[in-house]
Amino acid sequence: MDKVNKIIGMLEAGQHMEAMREYNEVLKSGSPDEKFILAEEFIGYGFMEEAISLLENLLLYYPGEGEIIIPLAEAYIDNNAEEKAILLLEEIEQDDDSYGEALLLLADLYQLQGLFEVCERKLLQSKEQLPDEPVVDFALAEFYSSMGEAGKAIGYYEEVLKAQDEIAGVNVNQRIAENLSAAGAFEESLPYYEKALKKSKDINTLFGFALTAFQAGYAGAAIEKFEELKSLDPEYHSLYLYLAKSYEMEEDLQKSLETTKEGIRQDEFNKDLFFYGGKIAIKLGKEEEAEQYFREALALDPGFSEAALTLNRLFLHQERFADVADLLEAIDVDEHADPQFFWDAAVAYQGIEECGKASGYFDAAYNYYQNNEDFLKDYGYFLIEEGKTDMAAEIFKQLANKHPMNEEYADLVYRLTGDM
Repeated sequence: MDKVNKIIGMLEAGQHMEAMREYNEVLKSGSPDEKFILAEEFIGYGFMEEAISLLENLLLYYPGEGEIIIPLAEAYIDNNAEEKAILLLEEIEQDDDSYGEALLLLADLYQLQGLFEVCERKLLQSKEQLPDEPVVDFALAEFYSSMGEAGKAIGYYEEVLKAQDEIAGVNVNQRIAENLSAAGAFEESLPYYEKALKKSKDINTLFGFALTAFQAGYAGAAIEKFEELKSLDPEYHSLYLYLAKSYEMEEDLQKSLETTKEGIRQDEFNKDLFFYGGKIAIKLGKEEEAEQYFREALALDPGFSEAALTLNRLFLHQERFADVADLLEAIDVDEHADPQFFWDAAVAYQGIEECGKASGYFDAAYNYYQNNEDFLKDYGYFLIEEGKTDMAAEIFKQLANKHPMNEEYADLVYRLTGDM
């Protein structure tokens, strides 16, 4: 092994050219042990081509040997030669001690290629080969988790957990918690998040715990964890919106708005924070502040329909019909827009007495809201204003039939037609 130690010493000293000369000697005349050990060292140093040459040379003398094929296949993978790795791994016989490991590598490769059924088959074969090996259960769990099959994934994670709570640097309790949460089992996931955090105070795990508590309706627990996360990493932008929503659940609207403002200071390009801040400001009666938030959200994303519709509602509540019209023109409402825009436009143009435009928008909205009481009432009164009494009468007859106890509709029908 003196040659190998000499080459390693040269690599550590940065004498790469000298090391390569000695490597060629080992490749030509070195013993199998020297070639194998040197190949492993080269892989560690990132000299993949040289490692591959050594292992390929060994394979000529020991064809089908799993102990050589596994590191050679891994080197191929690192060298972006996945197809060569697959062909090589498929050569390992079932009675080879490396067969189970080969199946796991093949599963990874087939998954990367999008061949999920083949990947699953290889993993299940590996499970048959190595029934008590946690790494196989973990591989199956990760596969099913990536495929969105949380139930199957959790079962295999639980098998891993019987042996260890961490594998390949992954917190198994965290994985179970995440999959339970993804499956909508929010309450069941919380104890696993607790265990995961006892193992390691990871900020992503803390966020997952807080978000799941919020989704489960435990606003107090969510606030506690989100605040803890904020103290650890105030630049964790995703926390602020959910923390603000948690405070809203606790009916602390002022704290909710303050949290939203904190989030905006951290992430001034987050349209959702501006939009949410606007909604909370409205609840607090701060309509001017709300308007500014909605405008900021729309400045960041002019196509943010929900923000535009909410700002419209604010303007209509304030009877600022011209502002509604201006906003609708700015966002370029077309036939593919949310039909609520048509209704808003109809009311706004009616308010500024541009009745031709109002009529067009009422007609467009009618296709979507012909069974909506509030819309039909708006449309009916507009038709009365326009002197279209016959059409108005039909609208109010429709309403009177659906709401026979409503005297307003019955009276209007009588006034418009003289009968009921």
